[in-house]
Amino acid sequence: MNTVLRRLAAVGFVAPLVLAGALAGTAQASTDASIDHSESSNGSLHLLVSVPGTGAIDLTSVKVTIDGTTVDASAVAAASSSAVARTAVLAIDTSDSMHGAKIAAAKSAALSFLSAIPANVAVGIVTFDNSVHVLQRPSLDRATSQTVIKGLTLKLNTALYAGVREAVAATGTTGEREVVVLSDGQDNTRTPLAPVISAITASGVKVDAVALEQGAAAPTALAAMAAAGKGTVVSATSAALAQAFSTEADTLARQVAVTAKVPANHSNNDASVTVSLSAAGTPYNASAYVQVQAAAPTGTTGGLPLPGPAASSSLAIPTPVMYVALAAIGLGMIGLLAVLLSPKDPDKRTTLEQQLQVYSATEDGSRRTRDQMRADHVQSSSLAAQARQAAQSVLSTNSGFEAKIATRLEGAGMALKSSEWLLLHVGIALGAGLVGFLITAGNAIAMIMFLFIGAIGPWLYLGTKRSKRLKAFDAGLADTLQLMAGSLSAGLSLAQSMDTIVREGAEPITSEFKRVIVEARLGVGIEDALDGVAIRMQSNDFKWVVMAIRIQREVGGNLSELLLTVAHTLREREYIRRHVRALSAEGRLSCWILGSLPPGFLVYLTLTKPGYVKPMYTTPIGWLMVGAMAVLLAVGMFWMTKVSKVEV
Repeated sequence: MNTVLRRLAAVGFVAPLVLAGALAGTAQASTDASIDHSESSNGSLHLLVSVPGTGAIDLTSVKVTIDGTTVDASAVAAASSSAVARTAVLAIDTSDSMHGAKIAAAKSAALSFLSAIPANVAVGIVTFDNSVHVLQRPSLDRATSQTVIKGLTLKLNTALYAGVREAVAATGTTGEREVVVLSDGQDNTRTPLAPVISAITASGVKVDAVALEQGAAAPTALAAMAAAGKGTVVSATSAALAQAFSTEADTLARQVAVTAKVPANHSNNDASVTVSLSAAGTPYNASAYVQVQAAAPTGTTGGLPLPGPAASSSLAIPTPVMYVALAAIGLGMIGLLAVLLSPKDPDKRTTLEQQLQVYSATEDGSRRTRDQMRADHVQSSSLAAQARQAAQSVLSTNSGFEAKIATRLEGAGMALKSSEWLLLHVGIALGAGLVGFLITAGNAIAMIMFLFIGAIGPWLYLGTKRSKRLKAFDAGLADTLQLMAGSLSAGLSLAQSMDTIVREGAEPITSEFKRVIVEARLGVGIEDALDGVAIRMQSNDFKWVVMAIRIQREVGGNLSELLLTVAHTLREREYIRRHVRALSAEGRLSCWILGSLPPGFLVYLTLTKPGYVKPMYTTPIGWLMVGAMAVLLAVGMFWMTKVSKVEV
């Protein structure tokens, strides 16, 4: 009795497990089908469903649900349907490593593939070795495809990535598209893999790969390409290659073309679609989230007109005004070139040929030649004089601005007058505006930005050059004083020692001391001329040197020893200044990095992802954020600059 009970209990325990296993197996079988492709048109949804196995498919058992709602549907074998175009491209490795049995097996498998796939599948053939060859565009002509396969030849190298990319492109853009890759090696052409993966993902083409004689594990590159194309990788030997291609052909042969009617009241463009059918008594289900109806055309939504395009936030300037501005810029550039290229002294610019022409011609011809030359020179000089006079009249109304320009030009060591610099500055600004106008095809904002850059660029350049010159003067002052002290110790006078500096020193000290000597010869006192150097070079150290020289000339003493002491003091101060600058380098570098990183990253995003940052430039809240960022960034940089700056 106990034995019977134990047996009944065992049966009661095992029976649910067996039933659960059977149900699990049924559930597993029911999910093996897949929706490979979908298209929607005229209220109908066309699907391609792959059904596994070898049993006959019951086309009358097809049922379709859209978002849980059962809809009218019909099914036919895809081999006899033209509702959805199907394309398959063979990408075959024809490198030298495929010689012998490999290429023979590849040809045999490809020919079997051509004979097994349905007749309405367009087949293309791409080979890759040193380069990529599209031997046949997708076509239904099987005879030509067989001829191409039989005529394959081998070459060196394996352009695998380029071959797959070309095969993906050869599939076209419509219908179900598939690429079957056959390769026995890795790409050895130094072509990057990432662009190929991106091209496969963007195209939506299914990519299946056959790794020939590469072991059980599929190569990483083939696996990555197959994953991007939502396909599979099969590792096969030469003997099993025909079976791998036969499996691919069977997959295409067992596809079912399903047409479902989309409900008229269905409002969403996308929906969850489930297809159920049976084959040889086994039920199969396939589900996917696909587009079930075409999107509303541009300009309408649900029968209601969409609002028109938003007005451009860019500054719109009428075309006639734009061309007038361009003409003004062009005239300004012509005037500037005339000023810059016109000679200041006409007699010195006369060519040798013109001079000889005067003497070799007759008396009347000589007179006419001289008159013509004089008229040309008068015209060119008058144009240059008028431009300079106009610039000078502008500066005369603002003497402070003219003095500021003159001071900067002197500090930078440029032999230009204030009026000449003003003309050059205006010409550069106009030229930058013209360049901006031309390279942006008349964009007003870009032209204004280039004009602004051309306006501030020369002034910044002048300031930078002046700053470098002042620093060079201070850096070489100690050596100059030592050279002067040595000359005085050798018995030379102060003027002679300065002449030695002019001959043996370095810029910008030599030019400044040369100016001192010239001014002294014109009657200016040496101390006053040296004071002028200190003012022009804005050097407090040199002011102390001039003060020491002035005191020594009034009360007497050893000037050579005094200059050596001052030189030693300057060297010590320069050492401390450089030491402090080195210690504060981290703070200054942090200021520049933290200050330039936000605007630099904003510029990078503007160039690479303009749509992402467009609201920053086109909406009021974006303008407010940009303005607040600029103010906070300026305050932060100013504060960090003050903290990291140490006066010595």
